[in-house]
Amino acid sequence: MKPKLKAVLTDDTEHANKILSALRANGGYCPCSLVNSEDTKCKCKEFRDQIKNGIEGSCHCGLYIAINPEKK
Repeated sequence: MKPKLKAVLTDDTEHANKILSALRANGGYCPCSLVNSEDTKCKCKEFRDQIKNGIEGSCHCGLYIAINPEKK
């Protein structure tokens, strides 16, 4: 059974502010992507699929991290 993951913001506030600023400037699309589409709208499809498939880790730009809240 896949773990139920949740997305949390990185605790690196300097990095988070940089990415959030780039997101605002890019209309909400991932600043790491060359294409603006529904698949690259933050939270991008790749990261949503990562969570759905129970894979822990960060998104491309490092703004969000998929964690298992039940792990200590």
